[in-house]
Amino acid sequence: MEIVVGITGASGVVYAVELLKKLKDRGEKIHLIVSENGEKVLRKEVGLKKEDLKRFVYKIHRNEDLESPIASGQSSFEAVVIVPCSMKTLAGIANGYTQTLIERVVDVALKERRKVIVVPRETPLNLIHLRNMERIAEAGAIILPAMPAFYNKPSTLLDLVQFLTHKIERILYEEKGN
Repeated sequence: MEIVVGITGASGVVYAVELLKKLKDRGEKIHLIVSENGEKVLRKEVGLKKEDLKRFVYKIHRNEDLESPIASGQSSFEAVVIVPCSMKTLAGIANGYTQTLIERVVDVALKERRKVIVVPRETPLNLIHLRNMERIAEAGAIILPAMPAFYNKPSTLLDLVQFLTHKIERILYEEKGN
C-alpha cells in the first residue's frame, strides 16, 4: 500500500513516529510530509529532526513543493493520514485552501475518493474547529481525534500511543481485509 503521512504543528508527534514504525514493519511505501511547525514540534516533543524519520519512509517531500508528484490525482497513493493535524491545517483542508503540499494531498485524496484519516490534536474545541471537522467528514475524511482510552488498562505512555496508532491501522486496512 502507498500511504502519505503528514505531520503538522500540533502536539502529539509521538503518534506519527509510532505509526511510521508500524507501517514500515508492514512493508508499506510511505511518503512523508512534515510542515515547518511540525518540524519544531518533532524536535521539542521527541527530540527528532525530520531527517531522522528517513529510515521509516520511502520519500520525504517538502511541504512547499506543490509540484511534487503526490500533488496530482495521477499519483498512486491509496491513503493519507495527517497525524497530528493542527487546526490551521484542518481549516485549510475544510475550505479547499491548498497552500501547502499536505493540504493539496488531502484535497487530491478527497476528490479521488481515497481514504483520508485526520487526527486532530486540540482541546478544547471551539465551534469553528467542530464545523471544519464536519466539513471534511462530509467530504469523506475520517476524523480520529487523539483521545486515549483506558478500558485496555494501559500501563505506559506507549500503550496509550499504540492504542491510537492501532485504530489508524484498522481504518487503513479494514476494506482491504488485512
